[in-house]
Amino acid sequence: MRLLKVAAGALDQTPLAWDGNRDNILGAIAEARAQSVGVLCLPELCITGYGCEDAFLSPAVADTAWEVLHEIAPATAGIVVAVGLPVLFRNALFNCACLLADGRILGFVAKQFLPGDGLHYEPRWFKAWPKDVVAELERGAGRWPLGDLVFEIGGVGIGFEICEDAWVGTRPGARLARKGIDLLLNPSASHFAFGKREVRERFVIEGSRAFGVSYVYTNLLGNEAGRAIYDGGGLIATAGRLVACGPRLNFGGRQLTAAVVDLDFTRMNQARLWSFSPDLEERPESRVRSAFRFPEAEPEPAHGELPSWELSPRLKEEELTRAVALGLFDYLRKSGARSFVVSLSGGADSTAVACLVALMVELGWRELGRDEFLARIGQPRLAAATPREAVGELLTCVYQGTRNSSAASRAAAQAVAEAIGARFLTLEVDPLVAEYTRLVEEAAGRRLTWERDDLALQNIQARVRAPGVWMIANLQGGLLLATSDRSEAAVGYATMDGDTAGGLMPIGGIDKPFLRRWLRWLETEGPAGLEAIPALSAVTAQDPTPELRPPGARQTAEADLMPYELLDAIEQLAIGDKKSPLEVFQLLRTRFTDEPPAQLAAWIERFFRLFARNQWKRERYAPSFHVDDLNLDPKTWFRFPILSGGYERELVELRRAVAAERPVESAHPVP
Repeated sequence: MRLLKVAAGALDQTPLAWDGNRDNILGAIAEARAQSVGVLCLPELCITGYGCEDAFLSPAVADTAWEVLHEIAPATAGIVVAVGLPVLFRNALFNCACLLADGRILGFVAKQFLPGDGLHYEPRWFKAWPKDVVAELERGAGRWPLGDLVFEIGGVGIGFEICEDAWVGTRPGARLARKGIDLLLNPSASHFAFGKREVRERFVIEGSRAFGVSYVYTNLLGNEAGRAIYDGGGLIATAGRLVACGPRLNFGGRQLTAAVVDLDFTRMNQARLWSFSPDLEERPESRVRSAFRFPEAEPEPAHGELPSWELSPRLKEEELTRAVALGLFDYLRKSGARSFVVSLSGGADSTAVACLVALMVELGWRELGRDEFLARIGQPRLAAATPREAVGELLTCVYQGTRNSSAASRAAAQAVAEAIGARFLTLEVDPLVAEYTRLVEEAAGRRLTWERDDLALQNIQARVRAPGVWMIANLQGGLLLATSDRSEAAVGYATMDGDTAGGLMPIGGIDKPFLRRWLRWLETEGPAGLEAIPALSAVTAQDPTPELRPPGARQTAEADLMPYELLDAIEQLAIGDKKSPLEVFQLLRTRFTDEPPAQLAAWIERFFRLFARNQWKRERYAPSFHVDDLNLDPKTWFRFPILSGGYERELVELRRAVAAERPVESAHPVP
């Protein structure tokens, strides 16, 4: 047997935080060396941070990354380390993995497949490297190989698939296997999304089996740049078997996942593959050779077990809890804010946001311990001896009532705040609403009435709440959290400068139906290792309502819009699958069979009209976390014109199709 200990290092980096990123890399190298690791793979673009956006196009960024690379290199004595950085070559920028060993730079592998979908925009900054091309990078007095390379270090063959390279049908691993590699390293920046772990496991395990190699996958960790959350979760597989599986969504800043692999076993396993045909015409310049003595390794048992929460039948609920909690933790410490403030209405959305802040404290405190948790958020002297006391210091909930607010919502807000330990304040804003109404009535020269001025009278109540809660956030040096969800964002069911006020919108990527299920789960079960919050029953028992019309109107959100389950289904088809209004109708009529065709068509028309009309709102929403691969963020996911034809022709087609079947009757009018 020839045994080698390999490791995947997940890192919580920050774009352009040069010294912090470097020190985190150096810390991972030191931990790996202490564990006698021979090869350590660190994430994609970990020197600069992945989310530098257009700053990548600044010459200073590539130059500084080069300086930091040379600050890291001396720390690699006795270990082989892969780090990621941008490299400028022949007036083009390339996303590269650099392999270092014994304090020296050995060469650079450039990424061949650049993602340009979803939140990824790599082709804006980088060029894809062509396969089988090798060049020479010259900087100062140094020269290094660059391109589609294989490394032979101390007799061990090493190749790379950089993130997206492994997600495509023509992944480079097949060609690299023919060159006789032993290890396939995958430095990634793969953002969290529900259910994505299983996809990664499949390509890692299958890559190790099909290519007859040991596969080492690593990832970024945490809320790196504001929107995307990276879940870490290093994976190591050998010959089709997962031998190490690192934890995901942890708060520690870095996580090492290591395993001992048998090189002789994978080599002979590759030899047994009837489909394997070695590349005997390899060009010499494509292989970088270097002498190296790897640390001795002893056999170790596989440790690919998942933590208990990963095995939960309610995995999506568990993932939401931990992903948003980690996102809030990093946003708090990286933004320099001292606390969070939530305008708590007693409804589902604001309650979910408040609970997620409390869960951030519970999970972070449990993992890191009191001193480390408080130090990481920059408040080591915070007077909190328990997680509950820390919630009281870090979260202020503000209830702002008007004459249209119910006693039930006020009681629900207070019960939730008390249950999670948050500071609870009340502001009576009805006098402000009345004064604004009086001023506008005087200016307009008439009285405002609900029959004539419904929208204006609703919106002033939401808008008048913003200045006071912003003021409280300013007094505390805190960050105000906006509370809109994705379902509301899709149809603009939110008051600009009212309930959309805030610097961060944690649940902006979550649809209302799932959010309500999550709250019921949190009420009755709760995350693994934590207690449920029974006080949420005061919220989950209510129908969603903004409480902006007089109580006699019995206002509910679904009456204003449509059933949320239907809204979510329309959004999936219209925005996720890019279906036309008529196609959405044809697909949904078999699912929502209880709805008359005319009513279903009216709701679909309402969705498309409201979606097109309210793009300007989505352009102004606070940043939200990406937790689902269906998103409406126009800056990073779904781009749509602010001004458009509003689907007029397509909606005429829908109405004609429905009218041809039967007369349109009993449908709610479309606003």
